Amino acid sequence: MAVRLIKKYPNRRLYDTRTSTYITLSDVKKLVLEQESFTVIDAKTGDDLTRSILLQIILEAEAAGAPMFSSDMLAQMIRFYGTATQGVVGQYMEGSMRSFLDMQEQMRDQAKTLMGESALNPNAMWQQLAGLQPAPLQKMMKAYVDGGQQLTQQMQEMMTAQWRSLFGTDTSGKK
Repeated sequence: MAVRLIKKYPNRRLYDTRTSTYITLSDVKKLVLEQESFTVIDAKTGDDLTRSILLQIILEAEAAGAPMFSSDMLAQMIRFYGTATQGVVGQYMEGSMRSFLDMQEQMRDQAKTLMGESALNPNAMWQQLAGLQPAPLQKMMKAYVDGGQQLTQQMQEMMTAQWRSLFGTDTSGKK
């Protein structure tokens, strides 16, 4: 199916061209949760506003309840903007999220094998996971962190190789 097109009008209203109706940010959030592909464009200029709308949804979610991001984490993210590492940090975060989603999918498959179709409720699964004894939970999270460390090491090696190819020196500046 084609990517769903949502137009944002100057009056700040969102128009879903598939259903020919105006929708809210809550409706867009539902599309995200249902893994529906969509693009939001400015009806006047044609500019892609998808990222902006997604950031609005995150902002509302952060303000509404228990935030996912600490103030320290957000401040650190801001510090990376405009630096040479901005792209690398974005790739790292995307890779970490992918690794986490892969781990979640593996857990879902294992739970489905053990408990059948009733295990497909992710909220219930995470509640059960939170109730695990510290040792099994720590073991699982260690596996996730180790994957993140491998990703970080690969990125450092890639950056070092690029530095050497560009400047003919190591990262300490020696020839």
